[in-house]
Amino acid sequence: MTRTAITVRRPAVPTGLVLLTAALAWTWTALRRGDMGSLTTAGALPAFLGTWTVMMAAMMLPATAPVASLYARTAPAHRAPRMIAFTVGYLLVWAAAGLPAYGLAVGASHVATVYPAAGTAVAAAVFAVNGIYQLTALKDFCLAKCRSPIGSLLRYVSYRGPSRHVRAGARHGAFCLGCCWSLMLLLTAFGVMNLWAMVGLAATVTAEKRLPRGRLLARGVGLASLTLAAAVFWVPQLAPNLTGGGMTGMSLGPVPT
Repeated sequence: MTRTAITVRRPAVPTGLVLLTAALAWTWTALRRGDMGSLTTAGALPAFLGTWTVMMAAMMLPATAPVASLYARTAPAHRAPRMIAFTVGYLLVWAAAGLPAYGLAVGASHVATVYPAAGTAVAAAVFAVNGIYQLTALKDFCLAKCRSPIGSLLRYVSYRGPSRHVRAGARHGAFCLGCCWSLMLLLTAFGVMNLWAMVGLAATVTAEKRLPRGRLLARGVGLASLTLAAAVFWVPQLAPNLTGGGMTGMSLGPVPT
């Protein structure tokens, strides 16, 4: 009974630590976005990966902070280190996703510069891929793991070894990547450093994971993306990074004027 009382009195793991990291990442991204125009040039991969990781921390950690905190509370002590290691493992997955993201960003810049007439078709394909994936069973499965992580957390606590907390975060990050990769693909159309696109996508990710009707919202986002796939032929400015319209000042890579 005494042991239980002590456990109950322990302060909750400071979820604010993860949220503070996200806030710092948002601040850095907002301040540096004007310096990112050359990150898709040859030899810029390390700088791109660093920037990408900071961006993913900004966009994804607000929705993940409750899961990291819940994982940390599965132990009676050393909760903050567990939460930090879990978050590191989570971000490592998104950092690895920066490799294909770099290839897509380079390809988008090349299309917009060399084949401007093809930019609209590529944008339509990007919107269509996201729209279709949002309606698939795999999206539902991964989203369910993010929305109700209790079952997965019970499995994670059985991990052993010094890297177990990082492994737990990486496994959750894999489900999160499976849930959200097609949404991040939209940055190819909007601009990888388009701050407003980042804010909108981050809000969408958080809403899908945290709101009671998040699964319904995911389907609505899919239908909206399919609508954009058709509308971009009439309104090319919907994909400024590929068509050279509108918000190119916040996009990554050169876009013809």
